[in-house]
Amino acid sequence: MKALGIVLIVLGLGLTIFTAVKFFTTEKVVEIGKLEITRDKPHYYSWSPVIGIVIAVAGGAILFKSTAK
Repeated sequence: MKALGIVLIVLGLGLTIFTAVKFFTTEKVVEIGKLEITRDKPHYYSWSPVIGIVIAVAGGAILFKSTAK
């Protein structure tokens, strides 16, 4: 349980610091015979830093409970 608590704390801090992920997909724009034109389309996935704080607090509670025995 200690390992789970530590992992949740680190994950929560990471989600609090980095609140968005940007990634690209390639899509075809034009295809005429052998000629093919593509473009990279950006996508954003973002979340609230509150989610990271809640996960970190849950990890701290698990870590505290596992060491309090």
